[in-house]
Amino acid sequence: MKRIEQKVRETIEKYRLINKKDKVLVACSGGKDSTAVLYILNKLGCNVSAITVDALIGNYTKQNLKNIKRFCKEQKIKLHIVSFREEFGYSLCYLKSILANKGVKLGSCTICGVLRRYLLNKYAKKLKADIITTGHNMDDEAQSVLMNLFKNDPELLARLGPKTGINNFNKFTPRIKPLYFVSEKEVIEYSRLMKFPVKYDTCPCRTDAYRNHIRKLLDNYEKKNPDVKKNIIENFLMFLPLLKKKFKSGKPDYCKNCGEPSKKEKCMACQILERLK
Repeated sequence: MKRIEQKVRETIEKYRLINKKDKVLVACSGGKDSTAVLYILNKLGCNVSAITVDALIGNYTKQNLKNIKRFCKEQKIKLHIVSFREEFGYSLCYLKSILANKGVKLGSCTICGVLRRYLLNKYAKKLKADIITTGHNMDDEAQSVLMNLFKNDPELLARLGPKTGINNFNKFTPRIKPLYFVSEKEVIEYSRLMKFPVKYDTCPCRTDAYRNHIRKLLDNYEKKNPDVKKNIIENFLMFLPLLKKKFKSGKPDYCKNCGEPSKKEKCMACQILERLK
């Protein structure tokens, strides 16, 4: 437990992720990773509050919401709850169904990821948070690196790292990953030792996700090379500064519809929401 907490502390210090004055908003799903990072940051004395985005995926998110409410109450941490239905009028599964009927073939993880990120940035600004913290661990990052390499998308690679993004835009709240060097196995062990009220099941909607194939590939290869994920991360960090420099732009681009940072005229969230009408 001390080793994992020390890893988080060292990551924060090395990459200057948080300073004492920062108001830190932790994105919590109710799962092991986000619960662990919320607990550790609170223990380290950071000024934390939590936010959870409920996509209304049946009993899965219902139980996760119950768990994070309980955890935050026990730890005396302020929790903000945002609902897909209140924001968009529908649950994730219903959103996907409507889009499919209109000929928009997007996976559940893509829709959820785009809209969740949109809501996190929207509410981070409302709550005047300086930083959004996510529970991404070393396994998640190694998967993301491979996914973007296989897709030949260096610009998306440039957005990865302990502190995500390429440009510092006023309308975009910076995001950090304090569990960057902590493996999923370590998070599971830590969570169980701490007896956190979490479910260890995976989201039932992610069965068709591209990430699943990469996860299985890496997990299988890890049996032959136990350090493969760590090696991917360490090598990636050596050329990450060059990628960020290459894709850094001096002029910010914003969605003409919602005003959020976007590479295109309309951000992906607005494109999805327009197709629902």
